[in-house]
Amino acid sequence: MNVLKLLISLSFITFCSRILGFIRDTFIAYTFGASGLTDAFFLAFKIPNLFRRIFAEGFFSQIFIPVLSEFKNIHNVKFIKEFISNVLGLMMLFLGIFTFLGIYFASNIVSIIAPGLNNNPYELYLTTKLLEIVFPYIFFVSLGSLISSILNTWNYFFIPACSPMILNLNIIVFILFFSSYFSVSIFSLAWATLLGGLIQVFYQIPFLRRIDMLVFPKLNIKNIGLQTSLKKISIIVIGMLISQISVIINTIFSSFLVPGSISWIYYADRLVEFISGIFGVSLGTILLPLLSNSKINTDKRKYSKLLNWALRIGCLVAIPSSIVLAILSKIIIIVLFQYGSFSMFDVLMTKNILIFYSIGLIPLILTKVLLSQFYSKNDFISPTIISILILIITQLMNSIFLPYLQHNSFALSSSIAAWINFILLCSILLKKKFFQFEPGWLMFLGKIFIASIVMIFILYFNLDVFSNWNSGTMLFKLYQLILICLLSGCSYLIMLFLLGFRLRHFLLIELKKINFE
Repeated sequence: MNVLKLLISLSFITFCSRILGFIRDTFIAYTFGASGLTDAFFLAFKIPNLFRRIFAEGFFSQIFIPVLSEFKNIHNVKFIKEFISNVLGLMMLFLGIFTFLGIYFASNIVSIIAPGLNNNPYELYLTTKLLEIVFPYIFFVSLGSLISSILNTWNYFFIPACSPMILNLNIIVFILFFSSYFSVSIFSLAWATLLGGLIQVFYQIPFLRRIDMLVFPKLNIKNIGLQTSLKKISIIVIGMLISQISVIINTIFSSFLVPGSISWIYYADRLVEFISGIFGVSLGTILLPLLSNSKINTDKRKYSKLLNWALRIGCLVAIPSSIVLAILSKIIIIVLFQYGSFSMFDVLMTKNILIFYSIGLIPLILTKVLLSQFYSKNDFISPTIISILILIITQLMNSIFLPYLQHNSFALSSSIAAWINFILLCSILLKKKFFQFEPGWLMFLGKIFIASIVMIFILYFNLDVFSNWNSGTMLFKLYQLILICLLSGCSYLIMLFLLGFRLRHFLLIELKKINFE
């Protein structure tokens, strides 16, 4: 398997999906702006997303894939199918009950997570009704994540990577063709989200059949694989809950701020997720099954080499991306969102948040790499302990920054915390000798720094040439933005080439000798 080629292909698919996500958000911004309506939807959608990260991302990324990878190497097909069938049965039972309770207690959940809405009865009512519609999304997206995890373990990365496009397309279609049929048009987004989650499940099922892993749900609590997973799940749930508690606390605070604050934070966060999703999530998606493979896991030299490779790829992308995101923050938001109901005031508010978020982009991407290492080694306790510390640090910083920075404080505190998190995780890996930096890291970072300086110079030069961003069509402004990014990016790559970087340095020739499958 050519790991670099796989990463590039997966990143491209994720890039296309995120571009479609931006088109979706542009339609939302144009139609609804940044208002109490969008605050209500983003808040309602955030709640099932919190649980998605616990049930879908937490369980499947940290427990299910490593266990399934191990079983795939040592057990027959019948044993593996039985394991998957029991995981599916338990998950459907638990999530079914959880979804029912979430819908029934929707108003109580909103009142707890966003107490500031208690002073606004209409927005509280609206958010509750939206939550009742979107809450079942957690059920369907978790089923989709189970299927994605199975496909990833069988090295089918592209099909799961395309599934988010379905949700984005669904929301766009509903905004364009169905929003006028709702008395309160924002409800079109809620129904589009629910339907998108359902389609994501059925879209992947044929590919399960292709690898002969399509099973019916069962529930045998004595199944060996299920017991192995359940023994590890408590610490994972605790760790994921801790990481999401910070999000919940931030949501509580932001509900007391001026209307539009939740939407400004959402739009800025989407831009950061665009880059971290393309490269950070793609790296993590590829690395976890590879690191969990017994052939790699038992060879410390190759194991460390794979981690070094992933971290270097992450640095090559994250460092210039964070710089471009900060410098072009205002222009990016104008080009993508300043249409219709989205005002210049909304642009300025979102821009400030985005600049603070860009500070933490580098550790955000690199941490995805490090966490894959912990999960592949079945070490869930270390990240959990660190997440507790990060939660405390983040909220202490929020309490200091909030009176002065308002909604900007959440972005700044999360960026600083991301750096602390990365440093602590890296320190543990080095101390346990699971990983060591290969020679040449300082020289490597120095060359990236020089190339980034050249890129900044070209970037500001281009900004002087393309200076009119307040007129023209969206396509024309988007053309200018893409051209600036391409010219600046090319200058970065050319400078790296002149400094001695070559593609062959990142091909992992030794690792290609290993049969990952």
